[in-house]
Amino acid sequence: MKKTHSIRLAAWFFLFCVVNCCGLLYAQTSVDIRIDSLELLVGQQTGLTLDVTADRQSKITFPDIKKGAELTPGVEVVDVAAADTQYLNDGARMTVTQKYVITSFDSALYYLPPMEVQVNGKVYKSKNLALNVLAIPVDTVHINNYDGPRDVMDLPFSWKEDWEPIFWYSLLLVLLVLLTLYLFMRYKDNKPIIRIVKIAPKLPPHKVAMQQIDQIKAERGWEKEDSKEYYTRLTATLRTYIQERYGFNAMEMTSSEIIDRLLLVQDQAALNELIVLFRTADLVKFAKYNTRANENDMNLVNAIEFINHTKLEQDPNQKPEPQIVSSEERRSMRRVWVLRIAIGCVALSSVGLLVWIGYMIFKVLY
Repeated sequence: MKKTHSIRLAAWFFLFCVVNCCGLLYAQTSVDIRIDSLELLVGQQTGLTLDVTADRQSKITFPDIKKGAELTPGVEVVDVAAADTQYLNDGARMTVTQKYVITSFDSALYYLPPMEVQVNGKVYKSKNLALNVLAIPVDTVHINNYDGPRDVMDLPFSWKEDWEPIFWYSLLLVLLVLLTLYLFMRYKDNKPIIRIVKIAPKLPPHKVAMQQIDQIKAERGWEKEDSKEYYTRLTATLRTYIQERYGFNAMEMTSSEIIDRLLLVQDQAALNELIVLFRTADLVKFAKYNTRANENDMNLVNAIEFINHTKLEQDPNQKPEPQIVSSEERRSMRRVWVLRIAIGCVALSSVGLLVWIGYMIFKVLY
């Protein structure tokens, strides 16, 4: 009975020791260091990695090594990366990794001393390393054996990176040039005052009236069912002639007012045909009266007879009065200045864009 009790106590003691040993191993802090390459040529670079494994609540302080410092004389730190943390065992422990990039410019076998890391104020050291830096071999015996000049190497063609921007800028330049030409043409045709003067002999009123009557007769629009247009043009020609011939505003007067005014200077017999023509024209225009073809011919003849009977012949020795025919186009000075400024801005933009395109082409080719 005592023997069995002793065996149980020994078993419990052994289990207690095993658990404590596992806990100690579980809580142990480790510092490991490794290098990517133990040998490298002068000027080459290699990576140096420092791993620290500890409890999650541990405070870890890495050695204060900055970019440009030396791990040992002759071995320089090129870059220091940010520390990276990885959690283990459901977050109970963690591994913090610090990476360095080192290089050397002198050939030698370098001894890299252990790195010191503080974990919760306690110092832990990594193992030491060795780095062998090799010099580039140079043939000092056969100094005349060297490669000749190499051929010109063709650069790879890259449309998207090199030539596509040049293409779009060139297209924009063409549009700016066309816009400059368009604005310049508008400016040339946009002077403040353009006046064209033509001197022509002034025709007497009866000749002008006869020309218009000949045109009405040639068109023969009165042969249509609606003769309103015909009588409108014919009476307008007679009113213009009367106004130029007798000097009163016949265009603004009624037919009866024109006849009453003409009776002051003409006899009744000379105006009978004209009275019939104006009466017929009023019926056509205002009462929708439909005339016959022979009636239209008679009224046209009556108009010609009235003009021939009342016309004034010019003195052949009289100097003809010139007639000025002019066409004016006025533009505001503000619009002219706007065009000038627009032309200047677009032209300067075109020149600047041309210089920029030339610079881009030079960069691509050379």
